[in-house]
Amino acid sequence: MTATMELLAPAGNREKAEVAIAYGADAIYVGGKEYSLRAGAGNFTLAELNELVSYAHRADVKVYVAVNSLLHNEQLSGLAEYLMALEEIGVDAVIFSDPAVYTVGRKAAPNLAFHISTQASLTNWQSIGFWAEMGVKRVILARELSLGEITEIRQKVNLELEVFVHGAMCIAYSGRCLLSNYMTGRDANRGDCAQACRWRYALMEEKRPGQYYPILEDAQGSYILNSKDLNTLAHIPELATAGVNSLKIEGRMKSVHYVATVVKAYRQALDAYHVDPAGYQVKPEWQEELQKISHRPYTTGFYFGPPGPEAQSYPSGGYLRAYDFVGLVRDGTQAHSRIEVRNRIEQGEDLELVTPQGSPLVFSLEEMWDETGSSLIEAHPNQEVLMELPTEAPAYSLLRRQKKEQV
Repeated sequence: MTATMELLAPAGNREKAEVAIAYGADAIYVGGKEYSLRAGAGNFTLAELNELVSYAHRADVKVYVAVNSLLHNEQLSGLAEYLMALEEIGVDAVIFSDPAVYTVGRKAAPNLAFHISTQASLTNWQSIGFWAEMGVKRVILARELSLGEITEIRQKVNLELEVFVHGAMCIAYSGRCLLSNYMTGRDANRGDCAQACRWRYALMEEKRPGQYYPILEDAQGSYILNSKDLNTLAHIPELATAGVNSLKIEGRMKSVHYVATVVKAYRQALDAYHVDPAGYQVKPEWQEELQKISHRPYTTGFYFGPPGPEAQSYPSGGYLRAYDFVGLVRDGTQAHSRIEVRNRIEQGEDLELVTPQGSPLVFSLEEMWDETGSSLIEAHPNQEVLMELPTEAPAYSLLRRQKKEQV
């Protein structure tokens, strides 16, 4: 059994990185401007990575950099220099899927640690043993493995095991999809997926061109490739017993609200487990928090056997959104907290304050002011306002509002 498991959080930009750290991540994973599989994320220049690594290390948090796209010939130019720069910056590991990255990296940057990505589709102990012998420090296991298979891998190989525990699932095997390439020309394996699997699809009969039939009787169409989101909060003991070292949250493209909420829930759960493994129980409020972020219906993925139709969300391709993220606390005192507005806020409405520690607090917004002290009836995105909060709230605390009608 693993004594202490790492909580690894996504960081699509600097703000999300700082939020992940504030809410309890042990490590974060980020992408640079080159070679990353999330081209649409904010990502980091080398100078920005240097600053981030210094910031994270001061908080005793590790930084892993994704260099995980499948490389074409033209991308090999500059790869050695890029990896050397990451080594000099002091990143804690590079995540890769293409063997070219490791071949170049172990010569150009011999002090870099390497984690092999889930995109490598490693599903058996023999293949993983090969990479262990090559000197790779960690394997991010394919998402298609059961707990039983992970347990056997742990028994056979001696390197760190990382698994995804929360977030979006891909219908393609370990994310290796070509739908986006064929349908939009955007290469998913080079970081530019259009998520074509989430689109609406229908049947067309050969002799009736132009007549489309929903696969299920649903006015909005059918979503035959639409996987539910992963949620394993209730299964931390099983993951520990299987010998997992690192629990990875998906979501470099997700919102600040998502990062803060999910990291906090898993931080609380992991801390509770590490204090009392035998008595671990999931608190309802942790799961309730995971219902408040934008998400699809939840599944446990492949951990307890191959998923069937119940792991797909057929009625809708969209997200469940029960709450709106409306503001981020920047600084100030309880009576005069400075809030960066992210969604329209009105005087008199009920808001919920989420802090890195403690339970959310619901309060009525009686008054807010601009920075000149003038009272405001409403505030809009990108505006900064002052308001009195129900308790002292540190930077990166969140304000959210329950939707009147869930969309």
